[in-house]
Amino acid sequence: MPLLRIDVVKGRSEEELRTLLQAIHDVMVEVFQVPVRDRYQVLTEHESSRLVLEDTGLGFERSDRRVLIQMTTRPRSRDMKERFYALVVQNLGERLGVPPQDVMISCVDNADGDWSFGYGRAQFLTGEL
Repeated sequence: MPLLRIDVVKGRSEEELRTLLQAIHDVMVEVFQVPVRDRYQVLTEHESSRLVLEDTGLGFERSDRRVLIQMTTRPRSRDMKERFYALVVQNLGERLGVPPQDVMISCVDNADGDWSFGYGRAQFLTGEL
């Protein structure tokens, strides 16, 4: 059920983009134990100058391999979030060679009433989910 908005710099192949999305989803399934078909991902590609991710004074540089992940989700524990962050970085590094400093993740918590999956109903509230 988490909704992921993923922003990258243009230039990756279709295969790389599919791998990127799958690598992130695999971690979602493992860490948050969501069903495999519980997949909501929106990927947007940008010119390099339009995806500005500076380092907040941490002293590292980002490359054009940078990835921004914004996750809207029901509340998750600190441990789950930290495990998610670490495994996403690991998966993207292993599968696509994305440097760890190039992955930025932001979580936005919301409640069950904030979701409608279709038909104009709040399925978490109606008991359909």
